Order: sequence, then structure tokens, then C-alpha cells
Amino acid sequence: MTYHTLLTQVEDGVGLIALNRPEALNALSDQLTRELSHAVETMEADTNVGAIVLTGSDKAFAAGADIKEIKDKTFIDVFSEQFITANWERIASARKPTIAAVSGHAVGGGCELAMMCDIIVAAESARFALPETMIGIIPGAGGTQRLTRVVGKALAMDMILTGRALTANEAREAGLVARVVADGAQVDTALDMAARIARSSRPIVMIAKEAINKAYETHLAEGIHLERRLLYATFATEDRQEGMNAFSEKRKPNFKHR
Repeated sequence: MTYHTLLTQVEDGVGLIALNRPEALNALSDQLTRELSHAVETMEADTNVGAIVLTGSDKAFAAGADIKEIKDKTFIDVFSEQFITANWERIASARKPTIAAVSGHAVGGGCELAMMCDIIVAAESARFALPETMIGIIPGAGGTQRLTRVVGKALAMDMILTGRALTANEAREAGLVARVVADGAQVDTALDMAARIARSSRPIVMIAKEAINKAYETHLAEGIHLERRLLYATFATEDRQEGMNAFSEKRKPNFKHR
């Protein structure tokens, strides 16, 4: 498929998706979100891809929804077409690890899109904001839910009700961002992280991701019960045996991803 709003490539076991609407600061138009959903779906199905990096431009990761497209929609319009639900959430449901490399503005839906990824690497210039209440709506792509779970109620209230933007370092201190790097280094850093992940056993990495995500959704006892069952399940894989053999023999493992 030829994409009009994205640039994609696969190299070293890593799929890279770059949002490419520079004239609109990568605003998340219907076309872009449809193409993004397709690109993620394609990389999920590609056995050569072990991890996915999502990025934008130096100036903007993504400047939120394309307001020109949605300003005249009615309740029936957004309800009937399942606005957001239909396309935006595909990266959130990816089983393969996902990393957002963020520079510049990650605003509204752009901030929510970054939060759908498993890890955020932020350039020092990155700014994270959910200012939807300033234009008469609320965050609707997981902003009120994911942000609150990550940074806590007080800071989520501050950001969403006032529209305040967090700097990259504030976002890291709040737990929203994993790493802050120099401007221009965010994509290479994310690609290096993704390549390291891709060299591991892919089913094992997906099992670990599932266990971590479960920690958001359940109480401790149930989470530990699931973790234990998933640990036991790793003993059914060839890669678990290869990994332990390689460790005992002081060599690098040759994972078969099964």
C-alpha cells in the first residue's frame, strides 16, 4: 500500500512509522489515522518486525485531531462512525512492543497517541498537553484514563482542566516519559531500543508486555497470579530453552521466535 500521510520502513527487525503531514503539524486526519492503523496492522503481521517505532517531525510529533475535519460533526456523526474507535486505537492494541519518539508538540490526540505506545522517548524540545477543554470538548482517545493512571489524579486534573503543557523533563519526572535525549537524537535512540528488543525472543517479549499491561487493569494478587501463569508458559517455548542453554554456555542465544 502507498501511504500519503506516513513514511514507513523496516530494518534490523524494527518497523519505523513516521507521521508525514508537515503542513498541518501532523494533525491526525481521518486519512492519517486510517493509514496508521493499516501500517501497524501490516507490521504486526510481518515476521521480520520485532518492535515498532512511531515518530513525527522535529517540530511536531502530532498536533492533535484535525479540527477542520471535525468542527461541523454532530453527535450522530461521531456516534455512528465510531470516531476515534475505528482507527486511532490500533497501535494501543499492538502485541509487539511500540516506542514513540517525540519531538516538539505532542498535543491533544498527539499526546494520546504517544501514550498508546509502550515507551516514550522524548527530545528536550518535546511538550505534552491535553488542552481539549479549551475548545469545548474533552480528551477522547484515552487521555483522561491513560494520563491519570500514569501521572496520578492531581497532575492529570492540572493538565486537562487548565491545558498546561509538560516539558520533556517534567513528563519524565511524572512517569509519562521513559527517556529524555538531546533534540535530534530521539529517533535514533528509539530505533536502538527497538532493535535491542527485536533481538530478544519475540513471543517472550510479547508475554512480558502482556503481564506489564495487566498491572494497570487489576489488583496485585490477580496480577501476580497472571504473571506466574505466564512465566510457566515460557517454559513451553523453544526460545526459553535456547536462552538458558546460551547463558550456561556463555554465548549469545540464537532465538527462533517460537
